Amino acid sequence: MRAALLDPGRRTARLVREVPVETADGQGGASLGWTAAGLLWAQIEPVSHAASELAGARRVVLTHRIWIPWQTGVAAGQRLRKGTRIFAIQAVRDPDESGRFLVCDCEEEAS
Repeated sequence: MRAALLDPGRRTARLVREVPVETADGQGGASLGWTAAGLLWAQIEPVSHAASELAGARRVVLTHRIWIPWQTGVAAGQRLRKGTRIFAIQAVRDPDESGRFLVCDCEEEAS
């Protein structure tokens, strides 16, 4: 397999990785919250966008490919945050199986 090339100077986005945390609500249920699991530098590549309408509300979904340094514990269901922007991780892969970095396929919702 050919090694993927990534210029470290293109990792210009400072992101917070967040993991889901369930908190008991005292009535037998739970509420979902998020807690920070680390800071990292990343390269964000826009991939596509799609607009739809549901019950009169317009919904726009932007997809991104986000390259991050390789680390354990990154998985679908987590998210990456850049200020007020939130990128939901849909899939994670090691593009050349070298253990150098990971590519996260993410969705960002915008109104």
